[in-house]
Order: sequence, then structure tokens, then C-alpha cells
Amino acid sequence: MVNYRIGEDVQLIREMLNLSRQQFAKKIAVDMTTVERWETEKTDATEENIESIYTFALNHNIFINEIKAQLYYEELTNKNELVLFHGAKKRIDGEIDIEHSKTNNDFGKGFYCGESFEQSSLFVSGFDTSSVYILSFDPQNLSSIEYKVNQEWMLTIAYFRGRLNGYEDHPIINKLIRKLEGVDYLISPIADNRMFRIIDSFIEGEITDEQCIHCLAATNLGFQYVFKTEKALSQVKIIERCYLCSKEKEKYQIKRLGDNKLGDAKIKIARRQYRGQGQYIDDILDDKL
Repeated sequence: MVNYRIGEDVQLIREMLNLSRQQFAKKIAVDMTTVERWETEKTDATEENIESIYTFALNHNIFINEIKAQLYYEELTNKNELVLFHGAKKRIDGEIDIEHSKTNNDFGKGFYCGESFEQSSLFVSGFDTSSVYILSFDPQNLSSIEYKVNQEWMLTIAYFRGRLNGYEDHPIINKLIRKLEGVDYLISPIADNRMFRIIDSFIEGEITDEQCIHCLAATNLGFQYVFKTEKALSQVKIIERCYLCSKEKEKYQIKRLGDNKLGDAKIKIARRQYRGQGQYIDDILDDKL
């Protein structure tokens, strides 16, 4: 189990604001001795105190989680490792694994991570007990696949999300699924619920693949890493668990709402601009193939 690094973060906040322990203690309404014990890891902070610490930092424009994410990025890229982020609705207990994953995720069971702290925070900002984990990943000696926003990617996600009833044994679908056999990890555009609704419109025959591709590209959510094997997971390490205070979660929720509105406007334009171009689902998965 990985806990928050409260003492380390308190020291960082104090240094950035040039505050003594006594001054900082007064700001968040605790004794100086309490701050000292946090920093020396002699005692754990209460949930109420943790919320106060990170809210105080945010109120002073210190985005400590994003600062630390950038520092890890600078450190690990020199070692040819990647920095990834996992938004968790609740704490991860024990080692990360695949078995606790749902089967109807974008690519079935796997451990899913994002490329940025903000990206992962956006997905879990609406949950009371959520937090974001920073991880290191060494990709050496692993097999991988990288997807783009295209027909192959759409059909693969639709299959794993259970939206291709009646087409499971189609040669095209079988080929797509066989492509994943033995792959340790994959890199793919993220398909959140808004993106999946667009894919669903394609599966329902409402729009063509060309319209769908351009609508999805308009959402611009970034990429995810999906770890499919224990070998891949053995090269993923949790570095730190980051606390999201209520005010930070609210910031991400507001941003997500704004992004959704902008994305929806782009989608409307894309649907109109590419109307009639491309193929419908029945044309692609024609029984005669």
C-alpha cells in the first residue's frame, strides 16, 4: 500500500512560500509540533488536516501534484523510463494486478494508465475517495501495439465493450482480436463515455466510419497505456499516491465540462462536414465477406 507523502509535501509548500513551521502551522490551524511530526514522519495527518494542507497550497497557486509529476518526468526520462498516471476511485491495496479489472473495458481486462496527471485526474474527479497514482514504466523487452483513431480501433473497442452482438465470429473481428494475442501492452486513444457514445452511433448505423473517426478525433483526449500481461506489470512501479483536495477536484470537473462543450461543438461540425463519406457498419461487416 502506498500512502501520501504528506511530510515531504508540507516541506515543499513551506519552502515555496518561505514559511517557517510555526507560520505554516498557524495558517492551517494546528500546533507547530504537529507540523514537525508530519515532516519527520513520526505521525500521520488526519483526513481533515490533509484536506487543509492541499487546499492551502491550491489557494496559493501551488499545484503541487503537477509540480511533482513534472519532476518525476524529468528524472525518469533520463533513465529511458516513462512516467504514467492511474486515476483510482479508491485506494489500491497491495500489488497492482489485472484480475481486478473489468472485462468490458476498452480492451478487456488490463491495468489502464494515462499520459498526464491532469488527464487521469479528470476521470476520477467526481469521486469522493479518488486519488491519482504516479507510476514508472520500463518498456524494454516487451511486445506492444499502438492504435490510432481509425476503423480498427473503433471495432476493437466496440467488441470488448460488448456492442458487436452477432458479429463476434466475423472474420474481420477475429483478425482484430488475434492481433492482441501475446501482446504485453498497448497504447491507444482514450475512449471515455462520450467517445463511446460516438462509437455507439457508428455501431447502430447512424453515422459512417469516416464521420465517426473525425468526431472522435475532435474530442482530443490523449492516449492511454493498457497493460495486458503479468510480465508487463512487473515493469510498472507505483512511485507515489497523490491527494486530490475538494477544490482541485472541482477545478478538474469544471475543466471537463468546458472540454465536453467544446468537443460537442466540434463533433457537430465533423458529423455535418463528413456526412455521406465512408462506410456504414453493415457495409464493413457484410455477411458475404
